[in-house]
Amino acid sequence: MNIKHLTLAAGMAVALVAALPAAAQAPAPARPAAPAAQAASPEMAAIRKLIEQRVPGMEIRQITKTDIAGLYEVLADDRIVYVDPAVNYLFMGSIYDLASKQNLTDARYQKLNRIAFDSLPFDQSFKRVRGDGSRRIAMFSDADCPFCARIEKELQGMTNVTIYTFPFPIDSLHPAAAQKSRQIWCSADRGKAWDEWFQKQKLPDNKGDCANPVVANQALGEKLHISATPTLVFADGSVVPGALPLAQLEQMLAKAETEAKAAAK
Repeated sequence: MNIKHLTLAAGMAVALVAALPAAAQAPAPARPAAPAAQAASPEMAAIRKLIEQRVPGMEIRQITKTDIAGLYEVLADDRIVYVDPAVNYLFMGSIYDLASKQNLTDARYQKLNRIAFDSLPFDQSFKRVRGDGSRRIAMFSDADCPFCARIEKELQGMTNVTIYTFPFPIDSLHPAAAQKSRQIWCSADRGKAWDEWFQKQKLPDNKGDCANPVVANQALGEKLHISATPTLVFADGSVVPGALPLAQLEQMLAKAETEAKAAAK
């Protein structure tokens, strides 16, 4: 069941929390692998039971008491929602700290849904190295995705970075992208072929019939609950969807590298 298409049980009151305008347009958030199982306290177990009764079919991944009195965070399906202790109200939307201007819901979601960077099957990606390649980022990308084209322009301004690109066509949106991904993969220089496609709309002259990871990447995306492109995975495991501007990319990359190095000590 997807929260976005949620039908609440009869008589349940719902308050929608309106989100402030996003800084940049981006696809809907993707859902990475679920966090480790949570040891349920009697309090959390009671709230879970009430949710299951009143919202049948909701996939509840974790329930946490927030710092806001009377509000509980529920990691469910592909987003975070909030409930009161009696589960008479369910709140959908983002909570903002007005002092720091931070979206607390987004920050929490990213923390809960990290992917171990080194666990990614890099043999299913191709590598582009800029400068000394010291910083690392992985990207799930669709050859026909307009947001992917936008982030490729931003990536041109980055240096000292290694970009692992997982060709990840979304067939329902871009039916021709899988064949383009196969042709790019079957080229002698995959990184160059990928760049030429996005910069010049030029594809390699082959049939795309070599061994390739396109289907495997689609299965990987399903396993990690990645459903939007581009989706970025940083060195610290944080997962961020959307065509981020260069300044934000640099900021997040620096933060991720620092956290990854600290965690390795």
